[in-house]
Amino acid sequence: MSLKQLIKKCSKNDTQAQSELYHLFSSKLFSVCLKYSRNYAEAEDNLQDAFLTIFSKIAQYRDKGSFEGWLKRITINTALQRYRSQGVFEIVNEDFIEDVELDIDDDDISIDFLLKIIQELPDRYRLIFNMYVLDGYSHNEIAEMLSISPGTSKSNLARARKILIEKIEDYKTRLNSQSL
Repeated sequence: MSLKQLIKKCSKNDTQAQSELYHLFSSKLFSVCLKYSRNYAEAEDNLQDAFLTIFSKIAQYRDKGSFEGWLKRITINTALQRYRSQGVFEIVNEDFIEDVELDIDDDDISIDFLLKIIQELPDRYRLIFNMYVLDGYSHNEIAEMLSISPGTSKSNLARARKILIEKIEDYKTRLNSQSL
């Protein structure tokens, strides 16, 4: 069955088609959920909520642009909605701190370690870091999606980068002291 046919059947609440769509995209969308969630269990909840939204709105998809991109956007918005409802972005400071470049060109730093320290960032910093660095959203897009100003987005990204650099430097220091 083609993707177009699958989408059409899903829009008619065909549970077999919905199951097939879920199996086609759940692993990719789960990785998106992991980036935007505090932990594995929350990522699972976000994935289920995202698919509920996807199935309820699939008839609105107009075959313009990538279907996978449409799914990803709904998934990100679902995770962000959880944070909006918890007030994560209510108190923000727009004082812009100097942006630091996060350049990791070191064989000692594993991708698992990087993912772990990104996951440990405070919610607002982690979300903005993921949206800007990993998903390529602009500060204006982030501001619109999170109902904050672009300045707040820039400031929080700079803070996220600063925290990550400090954690990486601390990790390297510990690594070097162990090898002595």
